[in-house]
Amino acid sequence: MGLRTAIERKIKSLEVYGDSALVIYQFQGKCETRDSKLINYRRLVLGLVEKFDDITFNYLPRDENQMVDTLATLASIIKVNRQEDEKPIQMSICEAPSYCYSIEEEERDDHPWYQDILRYVRKREYPDQATKNNKRTLRRLACDYVLDGEILYKDERIKYYWDV
Repeated sequence: MGLRTAIERKIKSLEVYGDSALVIYQFQGKCETRDSKLINYRRLVLGLVEKFDDITFNYLPRDENQMVDTLATLASIIKVNRQEDEKPIQMSICEAPSYCYSIEEEERDDHPWYQDILRYVRKREYPDQATKNNKRTLRRLACDYVLDGEILYKDERIKYYWDV
């Protein structure tokens, strides 16, 4: 699907990263494809590869790619019962450059950005200078988090329980 999307977007040079050594090495020519289920898959991909001027396949172990590992873990715990429950992934290309504001650049107190949420979830305590509005916002934000031992997790499913 990624190759087809790149072709639709008229991308001519592409770097492909994958965490399956077998698949990546087959497309790099380091391994031979013998499994009958993968032969047709390889043939399909090789047909798509011809649409690119330059394409490289790179192996990236899952433990070196935290984002992929996290997404795979999340995908494994989500139960989808009906096709209506599936949400399509929206992709878009922005023609103008985007800018990023780094929170770390502004933090000067050696506490993580979620310190107040963690403190509230753990002890139900507010920051010393918190106004009434700050306290209400903190309570609302904390509803989406769960503390498991010393690890704070954000769980979107919890929000739905609170909204009912």
